[in-house]
Amino acid sequence: MGQQRPLGAQISHMLKARGVDVIFGIPGVHNQELYRGMEEAGITHVLARHEQGAGFMADGYARATGRPGVCYVITGPGVLNALTPLGQAYSDSVPVLMVASCLDETAATRGQLHQMRDQEGAAASVTDWSDTAQTPQAAYTLIDRALHEMATNRPRPKALHVPIAQLEAEAAPDWPAKPFLAPRPVEPEPDWITYTAQEVAEAKRPLFIFGGGARDAALAPVGQGQPTPVQALLARSGAAAFTTFAGRGIVPADYPLMLGSYLSRPEAEGVIGSADLVIAIGTELAEVDLWRDQLGHSGRLIRVDIDAEPLASNLPGQTPIRSDATRFVQALTDALGDGAPQTDWTQAEAADFRARMRSAVAAERPGLLGVIDAVQDAMPKDAMIYSDMCQLAYAAKEVWNMDRPGHWHHPYGFGTLGYALPAGIGGAVARPDMPTCVIIGDYGLQYTLPELGTAVELGLPLPIILWDNGKLGEIEDSMIRAQIAPNAVIQQNPDFLMLARAYGADALEPATLADIAPALDAAFKASRPTVIRLTPDLFS
Repeated sequence: MGQQRPLGAQISHMLKARGVDVIFGIPGVHNQELYRGMEEAGITHVLARHEQGAGFMADGYARATGRPGVCYVITGPGVLNALTPLGQAYSDSVPVLMVASCLDETAATRGQLHQMRDQEGAAASVTDWSDTAQTPQAAYTLIDRALHEMATNRPRPKALHVPIAQLEAEAAPDWPAKPFLAPRPVEPEPDWITYTAQEVAEAKRPLFIFGGGARDAALAPVGQGQPTPVQALLARSGAAAFTTFAGRGIVPADYPLMLGSYLSRPEAEGVIGSADLVIAIGTELAEVDLWRDQLGHSGRLIRVDIDAEPLASNLPGQTPIRSDATRFVQALTDALGDGAPQTDWTQAEAADFRARMRSAVAAERPGLLGVIDAVQDAMPKDAMIYSDMCQLAYAAKEVWNMDRPGHWHHPYGFGTLGYALPAGIGGAVARPDMPTCVIIGDYGLQYTLPELGTAVELGLPLPIILWDNGKLGEIEDSMIRAQIAPNAVIQQNPDFLMLARAYGADALEPATLADIAPALDAAFKASRPTVIRLTPDLFS
């Protein structure tokens, strides 16, 4: 029997025993018992300025590490403030665990501090599950269930609510003492590998689409100088390849038949329609991947995913295969053998498509590609980038070729403004000696601007590239395309550089494109965050 402690303290000790080193949150009178055991357990706490920031930090930490991000929030408003980041984590398959206090009883009593009608139900709307632990053993069981599911299923956020009286009551550490072990990944059925290999061998124009769920297939351990599993598969299949935005970096940019991350371009539909076999791995092929109603394929479609839900879609001609992406890619590569594939794809065709799509982006967003190229040229190769909903990021997601997967994080599905700054803080905390950068717009920054204080407090050398065009530029363009007179798209911005300095951050404003590189270099070497303000004056 271990040491008796209040359950709130035991929860922190259990999380530490399960490998959690960092927790993001804000203490309050309702959840303070969670903080009692934190230092004793050896957990680092990051004090956010808002629960939304705490949730995004946990998200950013999880994306950087692949491990669950954990946030502590208070009853009622604290939970509601964290629901936006939980919704983002749900849509982007990010493992975030929210631990919240809750009232002991709400049915017969009204007027309590932080009271709401259905806290558990509110959190359930944006999480994989939301449950209340009425006993210590229930809390331990739910924590292990959350960690187990995050490790073995599609990673998604969970919400654990613990009544205040339970947090305060003495409890024994009755969780299993053995290390938390996850089962093996989902293996593909051999018959499906045989079927797919035959389809690839017979195809004249095979095409792979890699989504964010296939990231590990480009990260799996390989011998020195050996290709990644994805590279080996492409070499043996002679296939062309697209990646979704979330899948960028899975296919090397110099792969001769790489079609880029232009999957959502209207022209991509025709390219996909010309393929006689499409194999989509680790992608929902959702609206935010395609921005059209149909993928565009006219031939066979094989879908590979660890989650049964996207496999149940009604895309025409679909063959669903449930499997871990890495195991599928490795097994299919082995089944294809060492022959030199002959397909109808040509390097010239792929290069021409990429060039035309880049020109289309340049025409739609005049001047932005020059800024993006200058930033990309100055970015360290191992930098991890967190971007927000802004035009600079929208264009960059199409034209910026990543040399590795999992190093550009964006609020793809839910599309939340203000994501990048706190998520970038979480990523920087996760990678203390490696470069992390934020790309954000002038409007989005104001959603979570107070988290700049957290970054200063932590002494993070975090460049915050601020695209300041003084308006909601994407909405203005959309209104014009819809023949709506632009309305409510111009805002009065503060002096961002002065505001950054007021927080204790550094602030720079490059006068020319050539000044971007030294500004970024200085920001990465600083002992505090740096706001780097970029405006359309750079190309006007």
